[in-house]
Amino acid sequence: MRRWLVVLMAALVLAAGMPVGPPSAAVAAAAVSYKVATKSLPVLKEPDQKAAVKGYLTQGATVQVTDEQFGWMKVSGQGLTGWAAGHYLVKSASVGTSGSASSVSLSGAAGQKSSVITGSGVRVRSGPGTGYSVVGSVTTGDRVTVLKTSGQWSSVKTPGGLAGWVSSQYISSSSGTLVSTGGGSGPAVGSGIGSLKGKLIVIDPGHGGNDPGMIGTTHKTEEKDLTLSTSKLLADELRARGASVILTRTKDSEKPSLPDRVRIAEQASADAFVSIHYNSSPTKASGTLVFYYSKNKDVPLARAVEGPLEGLSLGTNGISFGDYHVLRENSLPSVLLELGFLSNAKDEAEVRTEKYQKEAAAAIAQGFEAYFARKST
Repeated sequence: MRRWLVVLMAALVLAAGMPVGPPSAAVAAAAVSYKVATKSLPVLKEPDQKAAVKGYLTQGATVQVTDEQFGWMKVSGQGLTGWAAGHYLVKSASVGTSGSASSVSLSGAAGQKSSVITGSGVRVRSGPGTGYSVVGSVTTGDRVTVLKTSGQWSSVKTPGGLAGWVSSQYISSSSGTLVSTGGGSGPAVGSGIGSLKGKLIVIDPGHGGNDPGMIGTTHKTEEKDLTLSTSKLLADELRARGASVILTRTKDSEKPSLPDRVRIAEQASADAFVSIHYNSSPTKASGTLVFYYSKNKDVPLARAVEGPLEGLSLGTNGISFGDYHVLRENSLPSVLLELGFLSNAKDEAEVRTEKYQKEAAAAIAQGFEAYFARKST
């Protein structure tokens, strides 16, 4: 009799929508919906590039994100649960049910002929600039209608209804010519001032392979992981502003020698070189630091890059002379950036986030724009 009473009570509780057991994981941080913005996104067992691959997500797939660790997001979708690189995911909440971005107003824009996207996982933003939110993505071969242009950005609409702004460098017309009509409030593509079009920048993610670099004192973060994820975000940012980019390494397993890192830049006849690092100190030091070697060759670039870094949450320690091989032996304008101290608990916690790394990438790119703008005047 007692057992039947228990069953009856449980049934009544379930009917009322009340939990009957211990709290589940659902009471943890609420999941947020994201969409995959690249053709094939690997899902790893752990938030580490060396971790085993559990499977791949396809472009446009919706996943639920429940956690983030230094640029990696914990995802669940398409039968997979694991960790994926955060910069290939965009929030899907900002895209309406029809697929169009509600924050973009396109009234009165004159339509143009169909054009083709020439880049993989190109981000569609709510306005003409990297400071605007991401509302979706398009990829190589996708057709879009260009409605208008503003400086280096084009307002586009896809056949599926997604509307927003993309960097004009990723758009070709049907004849294969770059769409760059100007007519906006900003400078036209290739106008020089504030534009990186035609510039080749080499990014050097420090350490790699069996060299972890500095190791965080609180979270045991390895510098080589941060330098690679930050460098990839910087590459995206520079390309969005018109530059061509070469990375001295693109995988965790790669560890170019110091002479090879310089040789890659010089053989490519690059316009500038930047080496990305994270710092460590026995003191309570915090913030960023920009190193140069040559006063004539490097200091102008160092000052241009250091300026925007002041806006980061960790602040800046200015510029300083550094007798480093990648600067000393480099004939190109070169800087080595330390973007935070892994020996400082606050710094380490901050630099592990994708938000900080994206903001650092945007600041560095802004510095390069300022540097080349000054050179052209």
